[in-house]
Amino acid sequence: MQIGIDLGATKIEYVVLKDNGDETNRSRIDCPKDYSKIIFEIKQIVNNLDKEFNQTLPVGVCHPGVHSPQNGLVKNCPNINWLEKKPFQSDLRKALDREVFCENDANCFALSEAIDGSGKHYKIVYGIILGSGAGGGLVIDKKIVSGPNGVAGEWGHNQLPFVAAKKENVESTNLRELEIESFISGLALAKRFNKKYKKNLKTNEIFQLYRRHDLDAEQFIDDFKLNLAMSLSTIINILDPDCFVFGGGVSNEIDFLSEIESMVKKFIIGKEYEGVFLKPKYGDASGVRGAARLGRTATY
Repeated sequence: MQIGIDLGATKIEYVVLKDNGDETNRSRIDCPKDYSKIIFEIKQIVNNLDKEFNQTLPVGVCHPGVHSPQNGLVKNCPNINWLEKKPFQSDLRKALDREVFCENDANCFALSEAIDGSGKHYKIVYGIILGSGAGGGLVIDKKIVSGPNGVAGEWGHNQLPFVAAKKENVESTNLRELEIESFISGLALAKRFNKKYKKNLKTNEIFQLYRRHDLDAEQFIDDFKLNLAMSLSTIINILDPDCFVFGGGVSNEIDFLSEIESMVKKFIIGKEYEGVFLKPKYGDASGVRGAARLGRTATY
């Protein structure tokens, strides 16, 4: 058995994963907005589970951002800035007096789905996270590929393809505003729609309008489809994954994956793609399951 912990901006979710993949003791608590308190809460969770199962359990933690391979400090974690530039994994190991495995949350999502989720029959699995931001994780042969800088899979921070940017009439010189994430994430969709149509809607409400055939929403989501398809095509032209697994709140709103799959082929060399676009088997639970699997000597 292994403990999996999912650290987010508002919650700390945890689960014990049995050797056969079944879950037990799944629960969550509010996440403190203080680094030392986060360490304390995780220590309490682990100690209580150790006592309940009368053994020292392996621990895996997924979180936004990554630990820099160069200095061991967390980086690229703007949504939990109290974690930024902290030696999180090292401090957890000291607090728990054991090995602790920390990994990016999107990587853990992809790992979970590649092992026994929707992507379990595929060699190259790319996990796409479309939520408040746009992230991703790459798993090959059921092993996370993170790269020498820990940023493999972060497709959302690439620049929006030129044709899509031109169609959007982008004039900004701020590179952050030209990233893919700034056009297809949940926060970006709501911001852009409300600015364009002088409304105050959440992203899920925009998709509701789209499904009710509101003309403004239909045009807006059609542009979103194009931006998404063009952005995904760059991944395929470089990595050619066997499958994409889509997670996150925006992905939950998408009921047109087959349409995106067809659109993608227009932008791929050779105009052919035999991979598949899938919804996750474990949904929002995949991250914490993947975290638990970090502590296993074999992932399959």
